[in-house]
Amino acid sequence: MSEPTNWQPEVDELNLRRKLALKMGGEERVNRQRELGKLTIRDRIDALVDPGSFHEIGGLAGYGTYEDREFRDFTPLPYIGGLAKVDGRSVVVGGEDFTVGGGAADISTQERFKSLFLADMAREYRVPLIVFHEGAGANVAAEGDGHGHLPSSFDVFGPDIRAGQEVPLVFGASGSTAGGVAARVMLGHFTVMTPQGALFAGGPPLVKRALGLDITKDQLGGPDIHVAQSGAIDNRATDEYDAIDQMKTFLSYMPQNVYQQPPFKPTDDPPERQEEALLSIVPRKRTRPYNMLKLIRLLVDDGEFFEIKPEFGTTVHTLFARIGGYVVGIVANNPSMLAGAMTADSADKQGHFVELCDHFHIPIVFIADVPGFMLGPQAEATGTLRHGMRAYWATYLASVPVFTVITRKNYGMAGQATANVGTMNYRVGWPSGDWGSIPIEGGVAAAYRREIESAPDPDKRRREIEEHLLQFRNPFRTAEAFGIEDIIDPRQTRSYIYRFLEHAYDTISTTLGVKGKAGVRP
Repeated sequence: MSEPTNWQPEVDELNLRRKLALKMGGEERVNRQRELGKLTIRDRIDALVDPGSFHEIGGLAGYGTYEDREFRDFTPLPYIGGLAKVDGRSVVVGGEDFTVGGGAADISTQERFKSLFLADMAREYRVPLIVFHEGAGANVAAEGDGHGHLPSSFDVFGPDIRAGQEVPLVFGASGSTAGGVAARVMLGHFTVMTPQGALFAGGPPLVKRALGLDITKDQLGGPDIHVAQSGAIDNRATDEYDAIDQMKTFLSYMPQNVYQQPPFKPTDDPPERQEEALLSIVPRKRTRPYNMLKLIRLLVDDGEFFEIKPEFGTTVHTLFARIGGYVVGIVANNPSMLAGAMTADSADKQGHFVELCDHFHIPIVFIADVPGFMLGPQAEATGTLRHGMRAYWATYLASVPVFTVITRKNYGMAGQATANVGTMNYRVGWPSGDWGSIPIEGGVAAAYRREIESAPDPDKRRREIEEHLLQFRNPFRTAEAFGIEDIIDPRQTRSYIYRFLEHAYDTISTTLGVKGKAGVRP
């Protein structure tokens, strides 16, 4: 056989290897993945990115089969990723390939380094990192190389942590995730779980061996557990495509990196628009709830917003929206759940969201209607005070501009967490505003206990004291003392927030970059 005159034989082998890599774990396993109602990692990437924009990196990494030193077959590593564009914006995207070894990492190969290389690339290129996670943290078969491996020998989480300091991390729990893969999901700035998704430190077989407990993956770590109960996952998706839509929506509110501002989106919705319904949305009866999300829809551009953690810590809403085209993070108490009182869960939710907004230079608007911290034995057992002060700590140290609209109640320590007293502290109230250190109803019973108990008619005396104090709760008296910056017509709220955002973004343009770490959270 004559020697080739060019490199076509090697190019032919290259093309064959790429063709084999596209088969992933083989036709049978790919079909099985889809029969279970799940997309493959290549399906997910194709559904996410702009057509034709995916540029794979490391596609030739894997396991070759040879006979007499001749190449015969190829199995790719269980991780696929590369550069792409999403809605015209550059991103790094990747994820475990569950059709190859269940997506499990083999620490005796370079699979780990491939996934972490992509995280480093996102940081280096200063573009968002989007990952579809589905797989186990490690493959026990890797111990067959003759020795065990110390977990601390591998910098598994460092690349994600370092990337997250500079770029948005958007992670999906697209199937069962365990161990290190599950832990990496937790590092995302936004996380979403599909109906087939599950997340746990150790799966059902490990639970059975360690605890003797028979349990399904859904019972152990499905959406009902981690979206609604633990709050470990931000949002639930109805299916894989909904998860992808949520990832794209979240990204639409984020800057490319911490060195840029969030994207402005021109709108035909007039900034000065006034909604008559705002004048009556807060009931005159102080104890009657109302729909806070309806109120927010009346304020934001085209009534559109994206809520984060809607099923967790439900006494507060946290969401992204735009007003006059500007991105804004909104924290709004939910008077329909426990009157909007701050619980341990809602405090964690609020504090994390504030830190997220601060990290990516998104101004924050509080829409406050909060009676205070939740009270009672359960509240104390769950550490509401500690968690509540974490929320306060986050707001106090936030460097982005903060604007507060008080629609009704604003009491106690939870009320303090709805404004940044460490900065300019710009607050406006509606005429329905009702604030103080403690609600009069409960405060009178505590402060005037002896006087009430010694009265001939204790209930009558209590009502007399409450009625006397109510006259001083008029919000206009607070405005007279410049104890609040303004009382506004509720219909003008959108225009007030818009003017705040105009000036806020001028300020933000001078403070871009990585935020310094400050102190230790309570």
